Amino acid sequence: MRPTPYVASLRIYEPISAFSPAESLRWQSITKTETTTNEEQERALSRIITSEPPALKPDGAHIIDQDGKRYVCPWSTAARCWAALEDFKTSLPNNITKLFLPQNLEEAISINSEVIEDKVPHIISETWMIPPRWFSLFSPEERVRGHKLNEPFTYFRTSIQNAKKRCMFTHQTVVASFGNGPIEQEIADLLEWMDLFHPESIVELDYGGLATYLENSLIENGEPGLDGDTSCEDLHLSLEGLASGDGARAGQGYQRLMSRWRRVAALEQAM
Repeated sequence: MRPTPYVASLRIYEPISAFSPAESLRWQSITKTETTTNEEQERALSRIITSEPPALKPDGAHIIDQDGKRYVCPWSTAARCWAALEDFKTSLPNNITKLFLPQNLEEAISINSEVIEDKVPHIISETWMIPPRWFSLFSPEERVRGHKLNEPFTYFRTSIQNAKKRCMFTHQTVVASFGNGPIEQEIADLLEWMDLFHPESIVELDYGGLATYLENSLIENGEPGLDGDTSCEDLHLSLEGLASGDGARAGQGYQRLMSRWRRVAALEQAM
């Protein structure tokens, strides 16, 4: 069982040459294992529970060895957890913050703010739902799915150049159809994030533990488990409909995509 079975992740793996000599040496010495996702989630939970400063304990990384090259996706659990605390703090009025964050934790956030700001996270996570814009980065042919250790899995991988090209098309299509707004801005933010990484990077969408919930939901709906998941196809059908001015086609793809994932998201309330 995964420590956080309701989390999906979008990851950037950079070639090892993109890191500093010291970091490259460290990442080259790491042994690739099949359990890094669980280890990352366990470390993130530990960071939250113990509130340890980012520099106190080094993080690991996800590794892809492909065509004789090593690609690395650092976990950056410390920076991600502490940045989340900072976001939480700024979302509350000052007189309310102290009810949730003790003084010693606020001081620790302030002390480690430079560490947080200097770290660009290679991983973005979402709970109980995969944002539609994530599917726009991939084509159905890049999907890999199956079962490992009696658990279902699904992931997509593509080059960052392909992902950025598709993201730009998605952004242009949404702006042309709906103008500027929150949805357009989220897509623009995604493109801006990818622009921060090496041009030979690999982008990965991992369903994580959501693959189990999705498979069960699809089976209950009379579909053939993960083989019935056409989320990527549905998103591209919707975009093609928007681009061609076919509102019915656009709506069909989007409705099918969202109804599938709303059933998964509804499980959060049932837990």
